[in-house]
Amino acid sequence: MFEVTFEVLLLLMAAGFAAGFIDAVAGGGGLITVPVLLIAGANPVTALATNKIQGLFGAATAAITYARGGHVNLRTQWKSAVIAFFASIAGALLVSVLPVELIRYALPVLLIGIAVFFATKKGLNDEDRAERLTPAVFAATMVPLCAAYDGLLGPGAGSFYMLAFVGLAGYGVLKATAHTKLLNFASNAGALAAFAVVATPWWLTGLAMGFAQIAGARVGAGLAQKQGAKVIKPLLVLTTVSLAMKLIWDML
Repeated sequence: MFEVTFEVLLLLMAAGFAAGFIDAVAGGGGLITVPVLLIAGANPVTALATNKIQGLFGAATAAITYARGGHVNLRTQWKSAVIAFFASIAGALLVSVLPVELIRYALPVLLIGIAVFFATKKGLNDEDRAERLTPAVFAATMVPLCAAYDGLLGPGAGSFYMLAFVGLAGYGVLKATAHTKLLNFASNAGALAAFAVVATPWWLTGLAMGFAQIAGARVGAGLAQKQGAKVIKPLLVLTTVSLAMKLIWDML
């Protein structure tokens, strides 16, 4: 019934749990799941498409968990989520038009820059700061930019959302993490909608990994709410640097 053997499915579900945990705290869970899907025999496009399936579950679980903890009001985010959904579809459709390879070369530099920002910026904690963009301007600019990138390529999208919320919306680290998750869910959904047309995702395998993602996301979001910036910042720095190193390795 599944696209892989039972033993491989267990490995993929374990990867889904770990990715759900990482994504709920700092993003970057695709660092775990996409390579494991490739090892399991998926071609690159199928791996990316299947990764979007299972990622939906983790992002949704993390968003709900943070909302229940009082760190985000999902009802006030629905307009931004709609923007992220359609911008992600647009990004996926632009893959044949935009210079994707050039973007790939620039990504490691951008990700390392994000890591340096969160590692060295003084005063980055769970306290809000002065906003540089109004919510309306933020939703009209940064949300579609990050979501379109998520549909176009994907790796590091959560980090870009985080940087935007912290640097431009003035959110504290925990609040920024909480607000990232619904947008992650929406842009994942948009990208999956596009992939469903142009690719062949492993639907059943992705759903099984998604259930494991739920468990990992609940644990990760719970830890993040207890520890806040103390655990989010180091994990964010680690995942962004790891992703940058992987992208550089793939280009060699």
